[in-house]
Amino acid sequence: MNIAHWLWQTAQAWPARPAVRLGDRLMHDYAGLLRAVAARTGVLADRGIGPGDRVAVFAANAPDYLEMLHAIWWQGAVAVPVNHKLHRSEAEWIFDHSGASLVVTDSGAQFPGRAELALDAAPGASGPPGPPVARDDADLAWLFYTSGTTGRPKGVMLSHGNLIQMTLAYALDVDLPQPGDHMLYAAPMSHGAGLYMFAQVRAGGVHLLPASRGFDEAEIMRLAQTCGGLVMFAAPTMVKRLVTAARASGWDGTGLRTIIYGGGPMYAADIDAALAQFGPRFVQI
Repeated sequence: MNIAHWLWQTAQAWPARPAVRLGDRLMHDYAGLLRAVAARTGVLADRGIGPGDRVAVFAANAPDYLEMLHAIWWQGAVAVPVNHKLHRSEAEWIFDHSGASLVVTDSGAQFPGRAELALDAAPGASGPPGPPVARDDADLAWLFYTSGTTGRPKGVMLSHGNLIQMTLAYALDVDLPQPGDHMLYAAPMSHGAGLYMFAQVRAGGVHLLPASRGFDEAEIMRLAQTCGGLVMFAAPTMVKRLVTAARASGWDGTGLRTIIYGGGPMYAADIDAALAQFGPRFVQI
């Protein structure tokens, strides 16, 4: 099954549910998200992107990022999300190593000489959206590059079946998504934060992109209290920063449901401080 089929199913079942927010602004319900993805598949098709092609995405978090990833899978292509904070030469090495035939960037003009597309390029009009291209569970979906701490980054090949099983395990072992959740993407969607989107799509929850397009403690505290049901991935350093800001402002975690943390060492004193400030809202991966 194509992992994008979950968006197709959710949009049919709950078309009017809120799907994507940029800060306080509702960008799409699920029917609207489906139409936006369908329009982007047309743009990719015009660029010759089809099943098995690799498309790199080198950009900061944005609603367009979510749309583009699903459009890539909808076409049966392979997403290669690249950390947008990498040095130019590091990013170009990944583009070459992955065999990316198209690079999607914020401006659409960051890598002269390459086939490039702007992330926010306005897609053309599209007809009624159809289902995604059929894919087998063994077909490649996400080419995930490691940090390369012991050498060059390695391209980890995640199939559609891998992502499906990961998402089912997430609901059992990490956090059970709720329809009213707001999944906040304060960490890069090119990393773990992006992988968790599938569970949110499946549950028909809201994908919340901060207006800052990154991690801002004051913004997160405000969004948690205004949106409620906030779920987010955070590296341990981010947790520590959020606790420090919460202490200074007197915020006790109201509106925050779950923080999933990992990707680095969490010192006992830091998680003790987080639990004292927010209570048992943490899942360690």
